Amino acid sequence: MSNVHSIAAEGFGQGTNEFYDKARPSYQQSAISHIKAAVRSNSKLNILEIGSGTGIFTRALLAHPEWKDAVAHLKAIEPSGGMREVFSKTITDDRVSVQEGTFDTTGVEDGWADVIIIAQAFHWAPDHERACTEFSRVLKPNGVLSMIWNLEDRDAARWVAGLRNRIEQHEGGSPQFRLGLWRKAFETTAYNKFFEPPEERVFEYTLETSEGEVIDRACSKSYIALLPADEKEKVISDVRAVLQKGEDKEWIDKDKGIFKYPYQTFVVTCHKK
Repeated sequence: MSNVHSIAAEGFGQGTNEFYDKARPSYQQSAISHIKAAVRSNSKLNILEIGSGTGIFTRALLAHPEWKDAVAHLKAIEPSGGMREVFSKTITDDRVSVQEGTFDTTGVEDGWADVIIIAQAFHWAPDHERACTEFSRVLKPNGVLSMIWNLEDRDAARWVAGLRNRIEQHEGGSPQFRLGLWRKAFETTAYNKFFEPPEERVFEYTLETSEGEVIDRACSKSYIALLPADEKEKVISDVRAVLQKGEDKEWIDKDKGIFKYPYQTFVVTCHKK
């Protein structure tokens, strides 16, 4: 689709998505609870998930004790056919549907959604004015727009910072979360007309991981997936070098090669006026 960033369209294209689904972490219950607490409705909820990918967040939401019985219907919107295919294989809940669409062209009727959730995706939005206009169109009054990202915590350990520095050399102009370009959405005419000021919250946690899982996580990034084989091997070699020098790794089981991977979940919640 023309209004999808080229790096996202190619890096998350057909054939890459089973790997993405395996390599990316799920979402912490506390962060998903935080979104639920922002909802100003006690009725069963219509949820619109934009940029749903392979369904990693969707599965976490449907399994969450505060959400699993609160969902009336969840419409997932995803521009990548490959990701929609994995989504359909891994989620068979009758309340859930998935269809092609983008941030500014969801195909959902006016005032349908109680909640819009965008997980690990809003930094790819190419036109914030059009996106915020679409969000306001499909949300009910007092509806909630929430954006959520899982992020490696580069401030928590030197080895994570070193890892990120090596990987980010290959970003190639992609609008990554850390650049903060997505925040310009809150400066748009549409956002300020239709929404209250955004609220931000960060949840810190650690994952149990291994060298192989850290490498997979790095290779699941869209801009790394696009690299030629020899350049990708150089990235893998660089990741291994960082991990081997990472004296500040916090070991869980050194004999088995299991250590802590510092992470954060960053959540933005926005209420429609």
